[in-house]
Amino acid sequence: MSSTGVQLNDGRVESRVENYTKFWKKDPTKEEDADNSKRLDSYTEVVNGYYDGATELYEYGWSQSFHFSRFYKGEAFLASLARHEHYLAAQMNLRPGMRVLDVGCGVGGPAREIAQFTDAQVIGLNNNDFQIQRARKYTQKAGLENQVTFVKGDFMKLSEQFGEGYFDAVYAIEATVHAPTWEGVYGEIFKVLKPGGIFGVYEWCMTDIWDPTIPEHKAIAHQIELGNGIPEMRPLSMAREALKTVGFQIEHEEDLAARPDPIPWYYPLEGDIRKAQTFWDYITVWRMSWSGILVSHTVLRMMEFIGLVPKGTFDVGESLKVAADSLVRSGQQKLFTPMYLVVSRKPTN
Repeated sequence: MSSTGVQLNDGRVESRVENYTKFWKKDPTKEEDADNSKRLDSYTEVVNGYYDGATELYEYGWSQSFHFSRFYKGEAFLASLARHEHYLAAQMNLRPGMRVLDVGCGVGGPAREIAQFTDAQVIGLNNNDFQIQRARKYTQKAGLENQVTFVKGDFMKLSEQFGEGYFDAVYAIEATVHAPTWEGVYGEIFKVLKPGGIFGVYEWCMTDIWDPTIPEHKAIAHQIELGNGIPEMRPLSMAREALKTVGFQIEHEEDLAARPDPIPWYYPLEGDIRKAQTFWDYITVWRMSWSGILVSHTVLRMMEFIGLVPKGTFDVGESLKVAADSLVRSGQQKLFTPMYLVVSRKPTN
Protein backbone atom coordinates (compact mmCIF):
# COMPACT_ATOMS: atom_id res chain seq x y z
CA MET A 1 0.00 0.00 0.00
CA SER A 2 1.36 3.38 -1.00
CA SER A 3 0.89 6.51 1.03
CA THR A 4 -0.89 8.02 -1.97
CA GLY A 5 -3.13 5.08 -2.74
CA VAL A 6 -3.15 1.57 -4.17
CA GLN A 7 0.06 0.64 -5.98
CA LEU A 8 -0.79 -1.30 -9.13
CA ASN A 9 1.36 -4.15 -10.44
CA ASP A 10 2.38 -2.07 -13.45
CA GLY A 11 3.84 0.73 -11.32
CA ARG A 12 0.90 3.11 -11.39
CA VAL A 13 -0.76 4.50 -8.27
CA GLU A 14 -4.53 4.43 -8.68
CA SER A 15 -5.41 7.35 -6.43
CA ARG A 16 -2.96 9.61 -8.29
CA VAL A 17 -4.89 9.01 -11.49
CA GLU A 18 -8.26 9.35 -9.79
CA ASN A 19 -7.38 12.64 -8.09
CA TYR A 20 -5.51 14.26 -10.98
CA THR A 21 -8.24 16.62 -12.17
CA LYS A 22 -8.84 17.86 -8.62
CA PHE A 23 -5.72 20.01 -8.88
CA TRP A 24 -7.57 22.40 -11.22
CA LYS A 25 -10.81 24.32 -11.22
CA LYS A 26 -12.60 23.72 -14.50
CA ASP A 27 -13.65 27.36 -14.60
CA PRO A 28 -10.41 29.37 -14.97
CA THR A 29 -12.13 32.50 -13.65
CA LYS A 30 -12.37 30.78 -10.25
CA GLU A 31 -8.67 29.90 -10.10
CA GLU A 32 -6.79 31.54 -7.25
CA ASP A 33 -3.09 31.93 -6.49
CA ALA A 34 -3.45 29.19 -3.89
CA ASP A 35 -4.54 26.70 -6.57
CA ASN A 36 -1.46 27.46 -8.64
CA SER A 37 0.82 27.23 -5.60
CA LYS A 38 -0.65 23.85 -4.68
CA ARG A 39 0.12 22.46 -8.15
CA LEU A 40 3.68 23.77 -8.02
CA ASP A 41 4.25 22.35 -4.53
CA SER A 42 2.80 18.97 -5.62
CA TYR A 43 4.33 18.89 -9.11
CA THR A 44 5.52 15.28 -8.75
CA GLU A 45 2.04 14.05 -7.85
CA VAL A 46 0.45 16.20 -10.56
CA VAL A 47 2.77 14.92 -13.29
CA ASN A 48 2.71 11.29 -12.17
CA GLY A 49 -1.06 11.30 -11.85
CA TYR A 50 -1.33 12.60 -15.38
CA TYR A 51 1.10 10.15 -16.96
CA ASP A 52 -0.18 7.16 -14.99
CA GLY A 53 -3.46 7.76 -16.78
CA ALA A 54 -2.29 9.20 -20.10
CA THR A 55 0.71 7.08 -21.13
CA GLU A 56 -1.17 4.28 -22.87
CA LEU A 57 -3.54 6.82 -24.42
CA TYR A 58 -0.52 8.67 -25.85
CA GLU A 59 0.93 5.48 -27.25
CA TYR A 60 -2.40 4.51 -28.80
CA GLY A 61 -3.24 7.90 -30.26
CA TRP A 62 0.23 9.26 -31.04
CA SER A 63 3.35 7.09 -30.81
CA GLN A 64 6.17 6.22 -28.41
CA SER A 65 7.56 9.75 -28.89
CA PHE A 66 5.40 12.10 -26.84
CA HIS A 67 6.05 15.35 -28.68
CA PHE A 68 5.04 17.52 -31.61
CA SER A 69 6.99 18.20 -34.80
CA ARG A 70 7.05 20.24 -37.98
CA PHE A 71 5.74 18.69 -41.21
CA TYR A 72 6.80 18.76 -44.82
CA LYS A 73 4.11 18.27 -47.43
CA GLY A 74 3.49 14.54 -47.88
CA GLU A 75 5.71 13.64 -44.92
CA ALA A 76 4.56 10.67 -42.84
CA PHE A 77 3.68 11.37 -39.22
CA LEU A 78 6.31 9.06 -37.70
CA ALA A 79 8.95 10.36 -40.10
CA SER A 80 8.29 13.92 -38.96
CA LEU A 81 8.70 12.94 -35.31
CA ALA A 82 12.04 11.26 -36.05
CA ARG A 83 13.24 14.25 -38.09
CA HIS A 84 12.38 16.58 -35.19
CA GLU A 85 14.53 14.45 -32.89
CA HIS A 86 17.36 14.28 -35.45
CA TYR A 87 17.25 18.06 -35.87
CA LEU A 88 17.79 18.61 -32.15
CA ALA A 89 20.64 16.09 -32.07
CA ALA A 90 22.26 17.74 -35.09
CA GLN A 91 21.93 21.24 -33.61
CA MET A 92 23.64 19.93 -30.46
CA ASN A 93 26.34 18.17 -32.52
CA LEU A 94 25.90 14.91 -30.63
CA ARG A 95 28.62 12.39 -31.57
CA PRO A 96 29.46 8.71 -31.05
CA GLY A 97 30.53 7.83 -27.53
CA MET A 98 29.15 10.93 -25.83
CA ARG A 99 27.31 10.40 -22.54
CA VAL A 100 23.93 12.07 -23.00
CA LEU A 101 21.04 12.59 -20.58
CA ASP A 102 17.42 12.64 -21.76
CA VAL A 103 15.50 14.63 -19.12
CA GLY A 104 11.89 13.45 -18.82
CA CYS A 105 12.30 10.62 -21.33
CA GLY A 106 8.73 9.26 -21.41
CA VAL A 107 8.73 5.69 -22.73
CA GLY A 108 12.03 6.28 -24.48
CA GLY A 109 11.04 6.89 -28.09
CA PRO A 110 13.36 9.90 -28.63
CA ALA A 111 16.18 8.29 -26.62
CA ARG A 112 16.19 5.24 -28.86
CA GLU A 113 15.95 7.30 -32.04
CA ILE A 114 18.71 9.73 -31.04
CA ALA A 115 20.97 6.89 -29.86
CA GLN A 116 20.68 5.19 -33.23
CA PHE A 117 21.09 8.48 -35.12
CA THR A 118 24.22 9.62 -33.23
CA ASP A 119 25.73 6.43 -31.73
CA ALA A 120 25.85 8.27 -28.39
CA GLN A 121 25.21 6.57 -25.06
CA VAL A 122 21.84 7.83 -23.79
CA ILE A 123 20.51 7.68 -20.25
CA GLY A 124 16.81 8.43 -19.93
CA LEU A 125 15.58 9.94 -16.67
CA ASN A 126 11.96 9.67 -15.58
CA ASN A 127 10.12 9.91 -12.27
CA ASN A 128 7.25 7.66 -13.39
CA ASP A 129 7.62 3.94 -12.69
CA PHE A 130 5.03 2.90 -15.28
CA GLN A 131 6.79 4.74 -18.10
CA ILE A 132 10.22 3.42 -17.08
CA GLN A 133 8.95 -0.17 -17.23
CA ARG A 134 7.59 0.39 -20.71
CA ALA A 135 10.74 2.21 -21.85
CA ARG A 136 12.93 -0.70 -20.79
CA LYS A 137 10.66 -3.22 -22.49
CA TYR A 138 10.66 -1.34 -25.80
CA THR A 139 14.42 -0.77 -25.63
CA GLN A 140 15.15 -4.45 -25.04
CA LYS A 141 12.86 -5.35 -27.94
CA ALA A 142 14.85 -2.95 -30.14
CA GLY A 143 18.14 -4.53 -29.01
CA LEU A 144 19.43 -1.22 -27.65
CA GLU A 145 19.69 -2.05 -23.95
CA ASN A 146 23.51 -1.71 -24.04
CA GLN A 147 23.30 1.79 -25.50
CA VAL A 148 20.11 3.23 -23.97
CA THR A 149 19.36 2.86 -20.26
CA PHE A 150 16.75 4.34 -17.95
CA VAL A 151 16.82 5.50 -14.35
CA LYS A 152 14.19 6.79 -12.00
CA GLY A 153 14.85 10.24 -10.65
CA ASP A 154 13.62 13.77 -10.02
CA PHE A 155 14.87 16.31 -12.56
CA MET A 156 14.92 18.88 -9.77
CA LYS A 157 17.62 16.79 -8.00
CA LEU A 158 19.89 15.69 -10.86
CA SER A 159 23.14 16.65 -9.14
CA GLU A 160 22.25 14.50 -6.12
CA GLN A 161 21.72 11.51 -8.38
CA PHE A 162 24.58 11.85 -10.86
CA GLY A 163 27.04 14.28 -9.31
CA GLU A 164 28.42 17.36 -11.02
CA GLY A 165 30.04 17.28 -14.46
CA TYR A 166 28.82 13.78 -15.35
CA PHE A 167 27.35 14.32 -18.84
CA ASP A 168 28.76 15.57 -22.13
CA ALA A 169 25.31 16.70 -23.24
CA VAL A 170 21.75 16.94 -21.95
CA TYR A 171 18.52 17.38 -23.88
CA ALA A 172 14.86 17.74 -22.96
CA ILE A 173 11.98 17.39 -25.40
CA GLU A 174 8.76 19.03 -24.16
CA ALA A 175 9.47 17.83 -20.60
CA THR A 176 10.88 20.65 -18.48
CA VAL A 177 7.60 22.59 -18.70
CA HIS A 178 6.48 20.20 -15.94
CA ALA A 179 9.07 21.64 -13.53
CA PRO A 180 7.89 23.96 -10.74
CA THR A 181 10.50 26.50 -11.90
CA TRP A 182 12.69 26.68 -14.99
CA GLU A 183 15.58 28.08 -12.96
CA GLY A 184 15.40 25.00 -10.76
CA VAL A 185 15.51 22.37 -13.49
CA TYR A 186 17.89 24.29 -15.78
CA GLY A 187 20.18 24.87 -12.79
CA GLU A 188 20.33 21.12 -12.11
CA ILE A 189 21.05 20.42 -15.77
CA PHE A 190 23.85 23.01 -15.64
CA LYS A 191 25.42 21.22 -12.66
CA VAL A 192 25.48 17.72 -14.20
CA LEU A 193 27.04 18.95 -17.46
CA LYS A 194 30.79 18.92 -17.90
CA PRO A 195 32.41 22.33 -18.53
CA GLY A 196 31.79 23.07 -22.19
CA GLY A 197 28.85 20.66 -22.23
CA ILE A 198 25.80 21.33 -24.40
CA PHE A 199 22.10 21.53 -23.48
CA GLY A 200 19.36 21.40 -26.08
CA VAL A 201 15.67 21.85 -25.34
CA TYR A 202 12.33 21.97 -27.10
CA GLU A 203 10.35 23.99 -24.57
CA TRP A 204 6.60 24.48 -24.17
CA CYS A 205 5.91 28.21 -23.78
CA MET A 206 3.30 30.86 -24.20
CA THR A 207 4.59 33.22 -26.88
CA ASP A 208 5.18 36.95 -26.65
CA ILE A 209 1.72 37.50 -28.17
CA TRP A 210 0.07 35.85 -25.14
CA ASP A 211 -1.25 38.30 -22.56
CA PRO A 212 -2.46 36.85 -19.23
CA THR A 213 -4.55 39.97 -18.58
CA ILE A 214 -6.82 38.96 -21.49
CA PRO A 215 -9.41 36.48 -20.13
CA GLU A 216 -9.40 34.35 -23.30
CA HIS A 217 -5.61 34.08 -23.23
CA LYS A 218 -5.60 33.16 -19.56
CA ALA A 219 -8.31 30.53 -20.14
CA ILE A 220 -6.32 28.91 -22.96
CA ALA A 221 -3.22 28.64 -20.76
CA HIS A 222 -5.35 27.11 -18.00
CA GLN A 223 -6.78 24.52 -20.39
CA ILE A 224 -3.29 23.63 -21.65
CA GLU A 225 -2.25 23.07 -18.04
CA LEU A 226 -5.25 20.89 -17.19
CA GLY A 227 -5.08 18.88 -20.41
CA ASN A 228 -1.35 18.19 -20.27
CA GLY A 229 -0.43 17.76 -16.60
CA ILE A 230 1.43 21.07 -16.37
CA PRO A 231 1.53 22.90 -13.02
CA GLU A 232 1.98 26.32 -14.63
CA MET A 233 2.35 27.63 -18.19
CA ARG A 234 4.90 30.43 -18.56
CA PRO A 235 5.98 32.84 -21.31
CA LEU A 236 8.88 32.17 -23.65
CA SER A 237 10.84 35.13 -22.30
CA MET A 238 11.00 33.46 -18.86
CA ALA A 239 12.65 30.35 -20.35
CA ARG A 240 15.30 32.47 -22.05
CA GLU A 241 16.03 34.44 -18.90
CA ALA A 242 16.10 31.31 -16.74
CA LEU A 243 18.81 29.77 -18.94
CA LYS A 244 20.91 32.92 -18.67
CA THR A 245 20.31 33.24 -14.93
CA VAL A 246 21.72 29.78 -14.14
CA GLY A 247 24.82 30.45 -16.26
CA PHE A 248 24.18 29.02 -19.73
CA GLN A 249 25.51 30.75 -22.83
CA ILE A 250 22.80 30.62 -25.51
CA GLU A 251 24.26 29.66 -28.89
CA HIS A 252 21.04 29.30 -30.87
CA GLU A 253 17.36 29.95 -30.22
CA GLU A 254 14.30 29.85 -32.44
CA ASP A 255 10.59 29.24 -32.12
CA LEU A 256 10.20 26.58 -34.80
CA ALA A 257 6.41 26.92 -34.62
CA ALA A 258 6.78 30.46 -35.98
CA ARG A 259 8.14 29.21 -39.31
CA PRO A 260 5.68 29.64 -42.21
CA ASP A 261 5.07 25.92 -42.67
CA PRO A 262 2.17 25.02 -44.98
CA ILE A 263 1.32 22.08 -42.69
CA PRO A 264 1.00 23.33 -39.07
CA TRP A 265 2.46 21.36 -36.18
CA TYR A 266 -1.00 20.90 -34.64
CA TYR A 267 -2.70 19.42 -37.72
CA PRO A 268 -2.97 15.85 -36.30
CA LEU A 269 -4.97 17.23 -33.35
CA GLU A 270 -7.58 18.80 -35.63
CA GLY A 271 -9.03 15.39 -36.50
CA ASP A 272 -9.64 16.32 -40.13
CA ILE A 273 -8.81 13.15 -42.07
CA ARG A 274 -8.78 15.14 -45.31
CA LYS A 275 -5.50 16.66 -44.12
CA ALA A 276 -3.73 13.34 -43.50
CA GLN A 277 -0.34 13.41 -45.23
CA THR A 278 -0.10 9.70 -46.03
CA PHE A 279 -2.48 6.75 -46.17
CA TRP A 280 -1.24 5.35 -42.86
CA ASP A 281 -1.64 8.72 -41.16
CA TYR A 282 -5.41 8.55 -41.65
CA ILE A 283 -5.50 6.30 -38.59
CA THR A 284 -3.63 8.77 -36.39
CA VAL A 285 -5.72 11.71 -37.56
CA TRP A 286 -8.97 9.72 -37.32
CA ARG A 287 -8.32 9.02 -33.64
CA MET A 288 -8.64 12.76 -33.01
CA SER A 289 -11.83 13.11 -35.09
CA TRP A 290 -15.25 13.20 -33.41
CA SER A 291 -15.92 9.58 -34.33
CA GLY A 292 -12.46 8.43 -33.27
CA ILE A 293 -12.78 10.19 -29.93
CA LEU A 294 -16.24 8.71 -29.40
CA VAL A 295 -15.01 5.19 -30.05
CA SER A 296 -11.83 5.58 -28.00
CA HIS A 297 -13.51 7.09 -24.98
CA THR A 298 -16.38 4.58 -25.01
CA VAL A 299 -13.87 1.74 -24.98
CA LEU A 300 -11.85 3.50 -22.26
CA ARG A 301 -14.91 3.89 -20.04
CA MET A 302 -15.62 0.16 -20.39
CA MET A 303 -11.99 -0.73 -19.61
CA GLU A 304 -12.08 1.39 -16.46
CA PHE A 305 -15.41 -0.14 -15.42
CA ILE A 306 -14.06 -3.71 -15.61
CA GLY A 307 -10.73 -2.75 -13.98
CA LEU A 308 -8.34 -3.00 -16.93
CA VAL A 309 -7.12 0.55 -16.31
CA PRO A 310 -6.97 2.57 -13.05
CA LYS A 311 -9.99 4.52 -11.86
CA GLY A 312 -9.75 8.08 -13.11
CA THR A 313 -8.18 7.13 -16.46
CA PHE A 314 -11.38 8.12 -18.26
CA ASP A 315 -11.24 11.58 -16.66
CA VAL A 316 -7.61 11.94 -17.76
CA GLY A 317 -8.76 10.93 -21.23
CA GLU A 318 -11.40 13.65 -21.11
CA SER A 319 -8.68 16.14 -20.17
CA LEU A 320 -6.82 15.10 -23.33
CA LYS A 321 -9.78 16.36 -25.33
CA VAL A 322 -9.45 19.69 -23.51
CA ALA A 323 -5.74 19.60 -24.35
CA ALA A 324 -6.29 18.99 -28.05
CA ASP A 325 -8.80 21.82 -28.36
CA SER A 326 -6.69 24.33 -26.44
CA LEU A 327 -3.50 23.44 -28.30
CA VAL A 328 -5.15 23.83 -31.69
CA ARG A 329 -6.73 27.17 -30.75
CA SER A 330 -3.55 28.52 -29.18
CA GLY A 331 -1.52 27.30 -32.15
CA GLN A 332 -3.83 28.96 -34.64
CA GLN A 333 -3.59 32.23 -32.71
CA LYS A 334 0.20 31.90 -32.22
CA LEU A 335 -0.27 32.14 -28.45
CA PHE A 336 1.62 28.93 -27.69
CA THR A 337 4.59 26.97 -29.00
CA PRO A 338 5.66 23.41 -28.18
CA MET A 339 8.99 23.88 -29.95
CA TYR A 340 10.93 26.84 -28.64
CA LEU A 341 14.37 25.48 -29.52
CA VAL A 342 17.34 26.64 -27.48
CA VAL A 343 20.87 25.25 -27.67
CA SER A 344 23.02 26.46 -24.78
CA ARG A 345 26.50 25.72 -23.53
CA LYS A 346 28.02 25.54 -20.07
CA PRO A 347 31.12 27.79 -19.99
CA THR A 348 34.47 26.04 -19.79
CA ASN A 349 35.71 28.27 -16.93
